[in-house]
Amino acid sequence: MWFDSTPNDQLQLIWLLDHLRSHPENVAKTKLRLIAFRLMAQDAKAIGKSLSYIPDVDVTANELETASMTWQAYCAPTPEACIDLVHRDLSALPMLRPAFIDLLAELPSNSTGLGATEMRFLELIARGYERTNALFHLGDLRRTRVFNEFELGWLLQGLALGPRPAVAGLDDELRNIDRENLRDRHEAYLRSRLSLTAFGRTVLAGREDFSRHNPIDRWWGGTRLTNDRLWRYGSVLTKP
Repeated sequence: MWFDSTPNDQLQLIWLLDHLRSHPENVAKTKLRLIAFRLMAQDAKAIGKSLSYIPDVDVTANELETASMTWQAYCAPTPEACIDLVHRDLSALPMLRPAFIDLLAELPSNSTGLGATEMRFLELIARGYERTNALFHLGDLRRTRVFNEFELGWLLQGLALGPRPAVAGLDDELRNIDRENLRDRHEAYLRSRLSLTAFGRTVLAGREDFSRHNPIDRWWGGTRLTNDRLWRYGSVLTKP
């Protein structure tokens, strides 16, 4: 099994190992490779060359216990166990702690009610990045790793199409396009020309809380985040 360092890959890894824990006959035949590069971005030749210097290791009780503990924490109905998790020994799966730090950063902040990716969107739009291609596809520019392209679109829609939008210029047709209609949604994103509203500038400056003016309803692991149940995270975790 190959897994890279992105949060989504690490979540798939711990889910799978937690499942395999109850199937020791399969665990005995399983080898694991952990890689620091994005596997999907490599061509077949590059992956073949990687085999020579990336060791495959046995999956032992340490990996299984770490994965199970971490997966159960992520699926819990509150994020409290995940805060404790990043201070525990996760060395059996060495890419897990950075992934969970990234995941925790996507909890709503204490001051703005937005996660790291949403705030980064506001920062980039304020700097003049008006096209969704830059926001969705330039990962090194965005500097957040948790969401895929379509999830990024849903986050942007939340910022732009609520009762008090922080972002202007997102194609209004997105209100009526089904989430599964990826082609039409993609075309609507390409038509968009983004800018910050006056409210968005105050949120970016930390003087307004986005969640006080707009509906919040999304999942973070097993935690449902809503306006009246908004777990927040900064230097510490704040209960609703």
